[in-house]
Amino acid sequence: MATRVDFHVKVLNDRVVRLAKARGIDVLVYAPHFTRVTTIEARAKRYSDDDLLVVPAREIFTGTWRNRKHVLGIGLTEPIPDFISLSGAMDALERSAGATLVPHPDFLTVSLDEDDLKRYDGIVDALEVYNPKHLSRHNDVARQLVDEIGIPAFGSSYAHLERTVGEVWTEFDRTISSTEELLDAIVSEADRRVERRTGLGHRTRCALEKGHLGYENTWKKIDRLLLSGLEPTHPDHIAYDGAFDDVSVY
Repeated sequence: MATRVDFHVKVLNDRVVRLAKARGIDVLVYAPHFTRVTTIEARAKRYSDDDLLVVPAREIFTGTWRNRKHVLGIGLTEPIPDFISLSGAMDALERSAGATLVPHPDFLTVSLDEDDLKRYDGIVDALEVYNPKHLSRHNDVARQLVDEIGIPAFGSSYAHLERTVGEVWTEFDRTISSTEELLDAIVSEADRRVERRTGLGHRTRCALEKGHLGYENTWKKIDRLLLSGLEPTHPDHIAYDGAFDDVSVY
């Protein structure tokens, strides 16, 4: 039995769950920004049921605001903060992640590039080749990187808006009913294909997500970083007990 996985969503509520099920999604990977993994795990468990598995994950915000790169960790056995160096994040993911994925490669200023991917080839388990925020050229570059480096592909809705959930999915030719089974499918390079919805509705939702990107990367982030005090995923937070002081960038 095949399994459809939406590999990266930022939103999770009753409406999102209903929409995911209506669009045939079997697994959602939930990775909101600036949220500690224990909080993500609790919310994922609350919304999982027999028809939809919600898997907790962390999209780690590495580097400074001017030199930031995002990495997605699934199956974490220890907390990893934001605002640490890329090398520090990759070391931590190698120790404690069941799988390490690269979202939106070579995209704007928030992504790993070809040199990064080659440097961490032994750690990265999959590379995103399509999400609604991409332009066509981003998809082309991602596909080229998959072919050149030999990293398995994945796709996701990268949904920051509720209606985008389930627009894109990765379909595995196997049943996946637990986080452990998802991790095994990723790291074993199980057969998969990236699929998406089509038509005017899809193009409209892609446009809305691209519009949201501009908002999220300006005033919202500036407020979080400069005006709102210490983030719960800042390496100086008591939750990390100083374990990342040597790789903190702020």
